[in-house]
Amino acid sequence: MNRALWATLLLGAGAVPLPLAAATSQSFQVSATVTAGCLVVGGVSNYGGLNFGSRSALATGVVQVALTGGVQLQCTPGVTLNMSVDGGQYNSGGRNMQLSTGSNRVAYQLFRDAAFSQSLGIGQTVPVAYSDANTIRLPIYGQVQLPGNQPGGTYSDVLQVQLSW
Repeated sequence: MNRALWATLLLGAGAVPLPLAAATSQSFQVSATVTAGCLVVGGVSNYGGLNFGSRSALATGVVQVALTGGVQLQCTPGVTLNMSVDGGQYNSGGRNMQLSTGSNRVAYQLFRDAAFSQSLGIGQTVPVAYSDANTIRLPIYGQVQLPGNQPGGTYSDVLQVQLSW
């Protein structure tokens, strides 16, 4: 066979490539980054309340209450959760509740422990300790010294809580 015919057969339009070995398995990377954090269970619309109850306008003495109802938090185990509470709507030299039909005020204090020994200052960032990362409650306690000389009526205030982790 002459060389021209051989080259034509090898380079012709009908040339069939030789089969290659197929790769039947291969690996690839799968990854995710899980960031630690916290979740407010049930939404952020209600953080609870401090209700000092109904007392006589002439009553004196100390009334202590704990934050009831409201928010429950869940955090990734090991997350450091912090909270701060502002001075409220009637912050004037401290936190105050104001009479709904006037300008009379009654001062109150917040604490971060049930023994009422650790004050929760205005804007002070404090750690929230927890033993169960799925059922965290805010440790907020209130104390009022009844003055015994205020007009009757409903006294209230609204506080802003900030959480960070």
